[in-house]
Amino acid sequence: MLAILICEIDRIKFQKILKVREIDYLAIVKLSEAKKRFIEEWGALGSKWGVSKTMAQIHALLLVSPDVLSTEDVMNQLVISRGNANMNLRMLIDWRLIKKENVLGERKEFFKAEKDVWLITQRVMSVRRKRELEPLIQVISELAQVELDAKNLEGKEFQKQMEQIRDFGISAEKVLTNVERSNYQWFMNTLIKLLG
Repeated sequence: MLAILICEIDRIKFQKILKVREIDYLAIVKLSEAKKRFIEEWGALGSKWGVSKTMAQIHALLLVSPDVLSTEDVMNQLVISRGNANMNLRMLIDWRLIKKENVLGERKEFFKAEKDVWLITQRVMSVRRKRELEPLIQVISELAQVELDAKNLEGKEFQKQMEQIRDFGISAEKVLTNVERSNYQWFMNTLIKLLG
């Protein structure tokens, strides 16, 4: 009778262990699916923001990875070529969104993403401002200085429009520069004031 009772207790313990492992397995599967969806969505958003889908996917993968990843890890998880991985990792380093990490005893390069969303936002704005807004302001400023016939109505209108675009660009650049240099709390307080 005692042996049957012990067997029954062991069976119940074993079932509980299986149930816990099943719950752990389901949690791992859900996390894996959530990460995969985040990487896909971040990649799709990235292409709408003017960066390559792969660059955004690599960034997303590194954002949600608790550990550093090697180029091979990135290639395997995203099923991309070495050249594609290397090119996009270098671009992410240029944008200061990721950095190289050394791992003792390893010859491979490892990468880690900046996790602070505010710093990420500031760095993206800085790159976009330098690559897009500054060249636009420079070209428009040159066009606004073109000497035109004072009697030419079309020329006056052109010059007026160039000056308005330049002034708006300069104002936008000042705002972006202030945001880049600000802290998160200042930005949120300013945003609340603007919306309130």
